[in-house]
Order: sequence, then structure tokens, then C-alpha cells
Amino acid sequence: MKELELHIDYKARYCTLSDFNEATKKIWFVLHGYGQLARFFIKKFKTLSDEGVHVIAPEGLSKFYLEDVATRAQSGNSRVGAAWMTSENRLADIENYIHYLNTVYEKEVPDSYEGEITFLGFSQGTATATRWAIDGNKKFHRLILWSGLLPPDLDFVKANEILHDKIFVEVLGKADPYITSERMKEMTELNALLNIKPVLIDFNGGHDIDEDVLKGLIL
Repeated sequence: MKELELHIDYKARYCTLSDFNEATKKIWFVLHGYGQLARFFIKKFKTLSDEGVHVIAPEGLSKFYLEDVATRAQSGNSRVGAAWMTSENRLADIENYIHYLNTVYEKEVPDSYEGEITFLGFSQGTATATRWAIDGNKKFHRLILWSGLLPPDLDFVKANEILHDKIFVEVLGKADPYITSERMKEMTELNALLNIKPVLIDFNGGHDIDEDVLKGLIL
């Protein structure tokens, strides 16, 4: 058996909350978590749009039904979610989503734009946002990892070179069931490998985007 690769043209979607214009001073790219869709995830950032931020929500290229066949047959629920990658052919997934994110960036950010650009990743999107920041070769000013960690296979030397002059923020909900003591230990160890001290923010909530924290993060 042979396993082969080929390159194809591919349609992909993303969402925005407003149109870019000459008054736009801030742009946020917000990357959703596992099983979410951009059109629902972006609604959590309306408070940014109300403050004049141009919010862009790319969507994971892999789609899947959130429930198995038997459950869908019984409930009639055919909800679909998206993911950035899986363990199957993961390097190709990473290459594909970085190319996709760069394409969205090039469409939404004019070459002449000199305002502030934030990359935010939520949950699974934290690894995606980090890899994009390090390997995408795009200008940005701040990386926010919300309810997730740095990817452990990161090139930490390269990451330090790129992030040392950026604002690096980590946000965690105090009641987030996914942020266990083991995960906190892992986060501390990965941050130490990066050798950059992040701005740490916690809030009284779970695995979700907190509006008050968002307001405080508007530069």
C-alpha cells in the first residue's frame, strides 16, 4: 500500500463582527476550542466589537458531528463542531491551518495597517494560536492563551525569540474543570521552558470566556 499526498484548492470560512475601516485601531483574531464553530464562538467577543475592535474568528478546518450515530438517531440532534487538528496526520493539519490562518490574515489586515493585533486562543485553540504566532511569520503584538497551555512540542528557543518583545497573557477560570493540579504543573513547566514570564489572569468562572476579563484586556 502507498500513502500519497497532494495539494488541492479548499474553501474555508471565518466570521467577523464588524468591517475593517480607517478608524480601526485594534484587531483581534480569536481561535475557538474543540467542537465549537466560529459563528457561535465570536458572539462571546461582542463587547470588543462594541469598543471598536475588529474581531475575526477563523474556524477549524475539520468538521464532525458532536454526537455518535445512535445518539443522533434517538435525539434528532445533528449539531456539528470543528477542530484544529487530531493525532492523525497531525503535521499536515498544522501546516494546513497555518496556511489558512495566514490567508485570513492577509485578507483582513492591510499591509499599511499599523494598529495593534492580538492573537487569542481558547482551549484547543491555544496550541493553534501559539503555533501560528511562532511559525506563521505574521505581525502581532500580543498572544493570549485562555483555558489552555503552550503546546509541549513547541520550538521553545524560536518561540522565545519571537515572543520576548510581545505581550504574553494566560487566562484561567478558577472553576475550570480541565485545569487540574497536573495541568497547572505542566503549565508552569512549559512556561519555564519558554523563559518568558506571562501575565497571569484568573477569574471566578469555568471553561468559558469571561466578559469582564475581556474588557480589561482591551489595550
